Amino acid sequence: MNAMQTRQRKGASAAAPSSRNRTTETTVQQLLQMSQAELDELFRNSPAGPIPDGEARGTAIIAPGAEVAGVAAKLIHLFTWQGKVFDAQHGTLRNKILPLGHKAIVAQVYHAKSWFDKKECIVLDYSKTSLLAQWVRDEIRQVGPNTYLGIVYWRKTKTIDFALEFPN
Repeated sequence: MNAMQTRQRKGASAAAPSSRNRTTETTVQQLLQMSQAELDELFRNSPAGPIPDGEARGTAIIAPGAEVAGVAAKLIHLFTWQGKVFDAQHGTLRNKILPLGHKAIVAQVYHAKSWFDKKECIVLDYSKTSLLAQWVRDEIRQVGPNTYLGIVYWRKTKTIDFALEFPN
């Protein structure tokens, strides 16, 4: 290899991204295996993305990175919360809850600054649409082509994370 080829190769490797592009790679399975610090970092470094439209499968992320995270996610999905159904045109969503997946607990959906890091996110705001969840605010950001990572706040306290996965 001559000096020119060596410089070109070095330049090419220097230009290559040092970290993977999570917006095209992160899956729900990977999210369940991440620590809380890794989830926070991923949320911090991800774009808000477009307001989604349609039905998303939800996964609660309890005890991030622990072996029980997958089991907890399955139990919550089976008995409590299956996901969200977005209506982007009207800026609303309904949660799919209970074992039969009733569509209830409405939220307003819009772009705004995150309570987490003051950067743009998609806010799922229950304050004016739900007596049951009026103190809940969710924030989501896109971490994959069909995947969003979310944070749940109770009042202004960060509680748990969740993932939303839309069909292809």
